[in-house]
Amino acid sequence: MRTQVGIVGAGPAGLVLAHLLHRLGIDSVVLENQTREHIERRIRAGVLEHGTVDLLTEIGLAERLHKERMVHHGLELLFDGEGHRIPLTELAGREISIYGQHELVKDLVAARLATGRPLVFSVSDVAVSDRLVEYTVDGRRESLECDIVAGCDGYHGVCRPSIPAGALQVYERDYPYAWLGILARTPPSSEELIYAYHERGFALHSMRSPQITRLYLQVRPDENLDGWPDERIWTELQTRLSRRRGFHLADGPILEKGVTAMRSFVVEPMRFGRLFLAGDAAHIVPPTGAKGLNLAVADVAVLATAIADFYRGDESGLNAYSERCLRRVWRVQHFSWWMTSMLHRPPDGDPFSHRLQLSQLRYVVGSTAAATSLAENYVGLPLDWT
Repeated sequence: MRTQVGIVGAGPAGLVLAHLLHRLGIDSVVLENQTREHIERRIRAGVLEHGTVDLLTEIGLAERLHKERMVHHGLELLFDGEGHRIPLTELAGREISIYGQHELVKDLVAARLATGRPLVFSVSDVAVSDRLVEYTVDGRRESLECDIVAGCDGYHGVCRPSIPAGALQVYERDYPYAWLGILARTPPSSEELIYAYHERGFALHSMRSPQITRLYLQVRPDENLDGWPDERIWTELQTRLSRRRGFHLADGPILEKGVTAMRSFVVEPMRFGRLFLAGDAAHIVPPTGAKGLNLAVADVAVLATAIADFYRGDESGLNAYSERCLRRVWRVQHFSWWMTSMLHRPPDGDPFSHRLQLSQLRYVVGSTAAATSLAENYVGLPLDWT
């Protein structure tokens, strides 16, 4: 089979790229190793930056998003038993939207299938070289020749490992804590997100819909879920999200729970020949800043424009792709690291670090300049920011 762009991975990065290319008249084939049912049920982050929503709206992929999203104009920092609202829209002029990633993937899959262009699920034994993707589907070995390969297959995918050793510089950091996350069938207890700093560890109150709440607790990276029955989880959440007055955390049946390690990871450059990496295939950020999905969309927005220029005879966009994306990647890495460091208690309970963290939190909520910096980064820098 022959196409212009071979896209490995049908997550948000791969599917948004496919739709952008389709609108530009560029043909592509999307390959996914999971089933459609699996990727449409896989629970992931649900915070969309203003720029991400604008892009999805511009390319006709946001009809259901606009009907069902939860728009937030602020968030709360909770510490010392007091909540402090950061008015995101007032400070940065933009808002965020809560819309489950699995819901967005449903929209993207439907849009791709509506184009009639190939979206192949359940592929296996994928092998990637500069302009060739080989894979097995329905027991047959297939070859896909293309001008460009887009590696949108995540951190555990095959595209990045297919690049020769030594061709990429790897930067990474593992954090000494993880998140125990739950999905609960109960209405959110707050209209906006709550980031809580507590002597027992960080907690986050988020949501997926008006009926479903998403909550997180800081735990050890090697935490055993068997030691966290539902009652203990709710007790710990009540403790860490408590305040001196005016708040009650509603509980309910826990639908899902899991432990997620926290790490930072970046490879440079984000390309090798005609193979271009995007999204989690090229970088991972801690979830504290809610940036992973948005960073993937920003990558493919740059890549789609560069590919269009390539077919007009101009390769400068492809040559600048990595450098341009990495400017945003490192800005987002810094913000995510900063949020993580400010809000998570060190494993050793170091009292010096504790005092520094409280000082930083008090400065952020007490300084308009510091709060504006947080707000500007949290709602997302414009997609054309470099």
